[in-house]
Amino acid sequence: MQVFSSSPSTTSFNLLSSSKNPSSLSKYRCKIPTITLSVRPCCSSMDSSSTAILVEQHPSVAERSSDGGRESNGSSGSNREASEEVLKVRRPVMEFPGEDSGDQEDEEAEVELRSSIIDAGLTEIAKKMPIFEPENRVDSSALERPLIINLDLALYRAKMLARNFQYEEAQQVLQKCIYKWPEDGRPYVALGKMLSKQMKAAEARAVYERGCQATQGENSYIWQCWAVLESRMGNIRKARELFDAATVANKKHIAAWHGWAVLELKQGNIKKARNLLAKGLKNCGGNEYIYQTLARLEAKSNRYEHARYLFKQATKCNPKSCASWLAWAQLEMQQENNLLARELFEKAIQASPKNRFAWHIWGLFEANMGNIEKGRKLLKIGHVLNPRDPVLLQSLGLLEYKNSSASPARVLFRRASELDPKHQPVWIAWGWMEWKEGNMGKARELYQRALLIDSASESAARCLQAWGVLEQRVGNLSAARRLYRSSLNINSQSYVTWMTWAELEEDQGNAIRAEEIRNLYFQQRTEVVDDASWVMGFLDVIDPALDSIKRLLKLEEDPFTMPRAAEGGTRSTSSEDSAASSSGNNVVESETGFDLDAFLMKKLSIDTSKLEIQLETTQPKRFKYQRRQLRPDNRRDMAVSLHQRTASLPG
Repeated sequence: MQVFSSSPSTTSFNLLSSSKNPSSLSKYRCKIPTITLSVRPCCSSMDSSSTAILVEQHPSVAERSSDGGRESNGSSGSNREASEEVLKVRRPVMEFPGEDSGDQEDEEAEVELRSSIIDAGLTEIAKKMPIFEPENRVDSSALERPLIINLDLALYRAKMLARNFQYEEAQQVLQKCIYKWPEDGRPYVALGKMLSKQMKAAEARAVYERGCQATQGENSYIWQCWAVLESRMGNIRKARELFDAATVANKKHIAAWHGWAVLELKQGNIKKARNLLAKGLKNCGGNEYIYQTLARLEAKSNRYEHARYLFKQATKCNPKSCASWLAWAQLEMQQENNLLARELFEKAIQASPKNRFAWHIWGLFEANMGNIEKGRKLLKIGHVLNPRDPVLLQSLGLLEYKNSSASPARVLFRRASELDPKHQPVWIAWGWMEWKEGNMGKARELYQRALLIDSASESAARCLQAWGVLEQRVGNLSAARRLYRSSLNINSQSYVTWMTWAELEEDQGNAIRAEEIRNLYFQQRTEVVDDASWVMGFLDVIDPALDSIKRLLKLEEDPFTMPRAAEGGTRSTSSEDSAASSSGNNVVESETGFDLDAFLMKKLSIDTSKLEIQLETTQPKRFKYQRRQLRPDNRRDMAVSLHQRTASLPG
């Protein structure tokens, strides 16, 4: 189709030129060939006959050009009328003058008609364009999704709800976040961690799997959290695969490298763990957690200078890392550098004034050094700052029992058990105290209460060993043997349990049986040999970390150098530290220039002279667990499984 058609013609234009007299206009005739155009707009969906724009020659202009010879320079009024007529032609509709003649009225009517036709066509076109549509006709899909700032606020609200143990409300908030922002990995991580804290491993695993699918496997944080969950559930192979996926998704994700290394350390693969930590340093640079883990490995291998160097690197990376100062202080405690250890504890408190682990370990350190009042004061300060932590009350209760009486210790144990009924070491320590006081029935009840919480944990193994010692002392030797077997079935590496059982057999005159038990321990024990060849020339390149602060504070001792105290093995980790006998170390008493009371008043507005009052008035919220209670048949099944586990052990 031909859009433009042309036909040559000759048309006369009147060109206006300004003269010296501003009131008069002179005309010059000039013949210019023109083209008549016929334009069909393609953008309109209407009929072409109604929307075509025809540009034709203007008849009035042609008429004036034919009569131009007869006209002379008239008055200014006639010239003004002629100029107005010419200016009227310059409308938005470009019309070219033609040779046809017509009067002025017909011309104006024709121009208005064509203008209205064009306006009608443009109106129809504008109706189809969204920019001209009313607000209620715009697609509302873009308005349904809120801004990303709303996700940040919702995540913070869910965090606050979970901190106040309102797990159902927090879960609803996170589910809405996942629905509105399915490609963001933060709601999946927060929901999975919250479900893991409630012991809902299957639901947490489903959340992580859904998150990995929604993010197309590109979020390393979800992979890493899922791997940690599988590691806690005992699925080591699955955990390795997930850690590998996390490092593939983001090779600069330091938590994935460090978590994987910690997993290998727990499995005894020291060389593999070092390689993973080295890769983490290579890809991520210096990190205080990796330095801490390497320093702990060096300390266990008796390479203390290397350990100190790595701790210095960790504190340089992050001077506010309380865990680095605490780990270094633990090393100096083992080396009996008490003054340096005290200075490191002070730096840890300055780095994180509310850190419960810092107050706890410092208080135990001072108590073991013979500074009972200072140790009690530090534990009370830690409890005032962390009123929901049962471990501080547990250690304070053991300290009161050792240096005071059982009555205040019972009050502290009862309050700790109310804060967290699922904290096994509290029940174990309380049961140990009742046994020492001669309340055998109460001690058995408390031990059984601890085992009902979890019968396969490390704390359960210590509880069974303590219960076995109790039965041995009262003469129930068959029950004591069964309890020792159950404890070793959970933790076969417990030196104290093996030697306590061997001592029982020796006391009964079974020397051969006792020797068999000792030989069995040496045959099945796992000895980890750490190769030191990697150290030479590698410290300049390295960087890796700590598995968790709780595990950091449980530096293991050599089983061959620890005392053979059967009763000491009955306590929890914190109670073992607090109730250990005061060593004969030379305590160096000197001022370090750190005023604890002034620091607490300035930073935390705590008056240390009123700690007793604040300890009594502190009423924190209790833990709320959504776990079903064990029925009698469930308890019976647990007892049967416990008996089946003991069948695999000798005796």
